[in-house]
Amino acid sequence: MTPAPTAPDSRRVATVLFGHGSRDPLWRKPMDAVAARIAVLEPDHPVVCAFLELAQPDLAEAVAQLMDAGERHIRVLPLFLGVGKHAREDLPLIAATIRAQHPDLQLEVMPAVGDHAALINLLAGIALDRS
Repeated sequence: MTPAPTAPDSRRVATVLFGHGSRDPLWRKPMDAVAARIAVLEPDHPVVCAFLELAQPDLAEAVAQLMDAGERHIRVLPLFLGVGKHAREDLPLIAATIRAQHPDLQLEVMPAVGDHAALINLLAGIALDRS
């Protein structure tokens, strides 16, 4: 007998790492490395990468992939150092469209990583060669 599928854990949160995208496939290596590190730290934590343009999947496709796997709470982490037009304007519009299409989805957009004090401190330490 095949076991019945289990109900999704309503407390569980999946993560989408969201970046700009590039035609150069090597550009995404750091994003993929962050996703891989998350998988090592939390093996049961669903994580995917998504891109604004020039690479696949886009945010809607990544969200659909996670929803197909049963996820209903998704957190988007914009991997932008600068908080420009993409983070301030484009991402909120894309997120609003996804929310309208999936009213049962809890889609949370986090601040861009460039706004996080921990990252600013880490980059300053790297610049000062303090590992």
